[in-house]
Amino acid sequence: MKYKLAPEIRRQIRTLIKELKFTHIKPNQIHCIRSFDAKTRAYARIWGMSRLFNEVAGLKPNYIIEVINQRFEKLTPREKIKTLIHELMHIPKTFSGALLSHRGPHHEINDSIASVFYSHKLLSV
Repeated sequence: MKYKLAPEIRRQIRTLIKELKFTHIKPNQIHCIRSFDAKTRAYARIWGMSRLFNEVAGLKPNYIIEVINQRFEKLTPREKIKTLIHELMHIPKTFSGALLSHRGPHHEINDSIASVFYSHKLLSV
């Protein structure tokens, strides 16, 4: 599998963080890549860092948002934005490097929740 930095995705992510008021997310610690020839059904995925990296190596938490080029590029502009919102929703309020699952006792990440944020984005523009 090959990776390439995706500065255009990073700009979109920064814009979404600001427009959606995701104030717990530190944009400078979000990195974006495009992957090619990935063997997954996903359109995008997010990678976090274990707390161990902070405790042992002193590294600040960082996240990588990976868009799967061959699948992501087939999406409509609306679906691309919703997909990026979905990935951002996996980042916990603590910005610890951990990731939130799709379902938890106090949260749920799914298409309808991402759609609500997408609608909010449209209203704030």
